[in-house]
Amino acid sequence: MTYAEAIQFLYSLRWFGTKLGLTNTLKLAELAGNPHHQLRFIHVAGTNGKGSTCAMLESIYRAAGLRVGLFTSPHLIAFGERIQVNRQLISEADVVRLVSELKPLLATFSADEHPTFFEVVTVMALRYFAEQKCDLVIWETGLGGRLDATNIVTPLASVITNVQYDHQKWLGDTLRSIAAEKAGIIKPGVRVITATDEPEALEVIEDTARAQNAPFSAIVGTPFSWELPLLGAHQCLNAALAIATVCALHSQIPVSEQTIREGLSRVNWPGRLQLITRPSGQKILLDGAHNMAGAQTLAAALAQHFPNVKPTLILGILQDKDWEAICRILAPLASRILLTPVPSERTANPDELSAVCRRANPAIIPTHECSSLTAALAESASDPFLLITGSLYLVGEALELLHVSQTRHHDERGLNEWDGSAKGAAVSALKH
Repeated sequence: MTYAEAIQFLYSLRWFGTKLGLTNTLKLAELAGNPHHQLRFIHVAGTNGKGSTCAMLESIYRAAGLRVGLFTSPHLIAFGERIQVNRQLISEADVVRLVSELKPLLATFSADEHPTFFEVVTVMALRYFAEQKCDLVIWETGLGGRLDATNIVTPLASVITNVQYDHQKWLGDTLRSIAAEKAGIIKPGVRVITATDEPEALEVIEDTARAQNAPFSAIVGTPFSWELPLLGAHQCLNAALAIATVCALHSQIPVSEQTIREGLSRVNWPGRLQLITRPSGQKILLDGAHNMAGAQTLAAALAQHFPNVKPTLILGILQDKDWEAICRILAPLASRILLTPVPSERTANPDELSAVCRRANPAIIPTHECSSLTAALAESASDPFLLITGSLYLVGEALELLHVSQTRHHDERGLNEWDGSAKGAAVSALKH
């Protein structure tokens, strides 16, 4: 099996869509030798800020001398971003080997019970981290928490960043229902730390912790004054949450204050308020604001860091996101708007975005609809400040087009699709 073939096989697993529940993951993990039983985890759930908080925890514990696994999603460009050890992406050879090892195990499942892409990748990651003898794994949920494939582990701590509206199709239409899904990662007796400040969501998390006899702490309003390399006041809250988690685990993994500072000073998390200056002097701000709360956070960060700038907004959003709210929040901030499709089968139609943007910011009529991000970048080549946002998929494409990332593979962004709509090549790939 080549690396391209391994990626194609993983791509084919999208045919099985999304199945929430732990049965398949538990069975596959058992067939793979239950590698998670050899590992220690910090499990991180939440609507926004999960990846940044994971990156901060990873950086702190790596600064402390630990061998740290990092499991996150989605990837921006390369599949290997999902599975890292000491911030080194899993190698192509290891991807091929692990796919080859897991493929025969998948044959034991019926078609109706076949593991999904995310379930397979979860077990791949567990096996890899165990092989790599990681001292600690920073373990991000994929969707929700309670029925997410990552929830087969019992961690040292359960971390919930916040609860906002996103993925309502799967998690429910109220903050209480969404919070209940996030709180599903709470295990008996395992400490819970959260930065959630929505009262009804906080109540659900606290009640769940109490029912599980899990020590509970909330860091609502916790001040933070250290300097971070990541832009945005919201990152101070993520950092406070990471610090609270490290302090809560001090008896199990001692880390000094100096090491915490050192780890936070080096944290890197691409595609989230990432500022790029091109040789021409043009500045480009990339951010994956893909829900209403993310758009509000982005708007606040623009006001904080670039108060006198009216950027050219290059906007692309997925159809299943709250694209109307995102347009309403971001359109008034722009001097002009270029709308582009996201590189996904789930992209929202730029025509639909245009109508909402025009209503939200009548001063910039007309908005301009571009056939692609490449076309939008060409259209805005002489503009001094660009903001590219609306989807992490779009941000990943931008990082490739701007040659910011050295990683270039076989169009691996398509692996982020989870709705099972690409059935064409899937069946043939599974048969071989």
